[in-house]
Amino acid sequence: MTKRGAEVGIIMGSQSDWPTMKQAAAVLDELGVAYEAKIVSAHRTPDRLVAYAKSARERGLKVIIAGAGGAAHLPGMTASMTALPVLGVPIQTKGLKGMDSLYSIVQMPAGIPVGTLAIGDAGATNAGLFAAQILALSDAGLAARLAAYRERQTAAVNDEPKND
Repeated sequence: MTKRGAEVGIIMGSQSDWPTMKQAAAVLDELGVAYEAKIVSAHRTPDRLVAYAKSARERGLKVIIAGAGGAAHLPGMTASMTALPVLGVPIQTKGLKGMDSLYSIVQMPAGIPVGTLAIGDAGATNAGLFAAQILALSDAGLAARLAAYRERQTAAVNDEPKND
């Protein structure tokens, strides 16, 4: 899934990560940010990972969102091969509930940063928003759409609780 003029790359280790990562895509869709979504496994498709990361900038990407579960090497390996900002989303796993993924992504060695978000859907949503915020630094139209998004979010919060 590639949109013309993609500025954000959304990558994940397997098809099973898409239900989480599509939360990032949904936010980018709502904000009018073009992205591409690819399956790029650090373990099963290492050559694809190298080609993806090393060509990202020349293909027009400005931010990469990488979701991974388990050993979760994808965000860090991607960051090791590109100077683009990489936002890591730990995928919730059955065995350790995503804590293994979180630790793998957040514990990067000095010099290879990965911006690590929350485990699961909230992390993917926030990764989409964070990517848009990075792009909005040089895109006034996107900055305005983000401000409107925040205003809608604020307006949706009730002043008082409602009885069911």
